[in-house]
Amino acid sequence: MKINWRTWLGDYGLFLIVAILLVSGWEWIVSSGMVPSFILPSPTEIGAALTDNRVLLFKVHLPATLKEVLIGFGLSLAGGLLLGVGMHFSRTLEKILYPFLVISQTIPLIAISPIFIMWFGYSIWSKIAVTILIAIFPIVVSTYDGLKAGGGEYRELLQTMGANRWTIFKKIQVPLALPSILSGLKMSVVYCVVGATIGEWLGASEGLGYFSRRMSGNLKADAVFAAIFLLSLIGIVLFLCISFIEKYLLKNIIRN
Repeated sequence: MKINWRTWLGDYGLFLIVAILLVSGWEWIVSSGMVPSFILPSPTEIGAALTDNRVLLFKVHLPATLKEVLIGFGLSLAGGLLLGVGMHFSRTLEKILYPFLVISQTIPLIAISPIFIMWFGYSIWSKIAVTILIAIFPIVVSTYDGLKAGGGEYRELLQTMGANRWTIFKKIQVPLALPSILSGLKMSVVYCVVGATIGEWLGASEGLGYFSRRMSGNLKADAVFAAIFLLSLIGIVLFLCISFIEKYLLKNIIRN
């Protein structure tokens, strides 16, 4: 996909200017001694921490967290789409599952994460379980709501032409539900980063969440912020990947 840089700068140029000003102000406030660096490290100190800990961060902890995020997102995607489609086709399934999905989001992750550790130990699956718990909900809801709302008039037209439910689902409901589904995916992929981090924070031997907890215990604020920066970067990159996929798919749907 070719990027129109003039359009991109028109859309995000103001954000870049504000971001540069905020980072510059942050650097000046810390450098001038207005805020102690052990409370809020400056951007240059965070950059130095990234460099000093680059072996641990980029060869050990970043790959571990990224692996948890991608596996958790993949399983959430598969499970969320299946549940959303199943609830769309079966009113009984919807009545059974929807309340459980809502209840699952009311349970504090801090409270349930130790249970996953008891079940799965300190393996990767305890972190993936936390990730799925938080990430599957927006996929299920966006899929179900998108399919439910899609194409009333078109559906009636195809029904008068003798189309069955599967044909209507494939030709009308899925294309019209795609924007809603992709919006759910963008939310979910960011939640995956949050879920993996919480799982690592509560019980892990590697990962950016584990690294930030260990550095926090050692009062190394610059290293904590370095881990936070990488976690944020993972979320931004994955969000942009889904956004590019969204533009590509929707553009092709409009053409067809």
